[in-house]
Amino acid sequence: MIYATRGLLEVLCEFAEDAEPNSVTAALATTAAGDLDGDVGDADPETPVFTDFYLPQTGDSITAVFGMDLSTPSAQTQGRFVSHPGGNPEISIEDDLHATVFVAVPPWTPENVAVYDRWSNQEELVVVDAEPPAADLSR
Repeated sequence: MIYATRGLLEVLCEFAEDAEPNSVTAALATTAAGDLDGDVGDADPETPVFTDFYLPQTGDSITAVFGMDLSTPSAQTQGRFVSHPGGNPEISIEDDLHATVFVAVPPWTPENVAVYDRWSNQEELVVVDAEPPAADLSR
């Protein structure tokens, strides 16, 4: 099972809709379920939940190659979001091969997001109504 917050999926789907007819890609990071505020269902406190995203710099051919944002170290992200405006919900050869890949198709809603592992096997997506802790920006 792969866990993600409803808020994250809604924002990513909005990005996909705004980018249509082009695709959009974003690196995804997780937060431990025990660190989230809200309902995480039956997730163990150590379960990673996808909560945050990093959008690549658009139009920068040096940092973005084949949908991969080379400016965000892969060790900092556990997954990748890609949109398929053509409607094919399956992972494609052009999609980045993170350990977890989220694929969204129109209509752009969290219910139309599928999740795959690095071997293209579809995983069960569990959507939780929780939020990551507020970031401290005072530093």
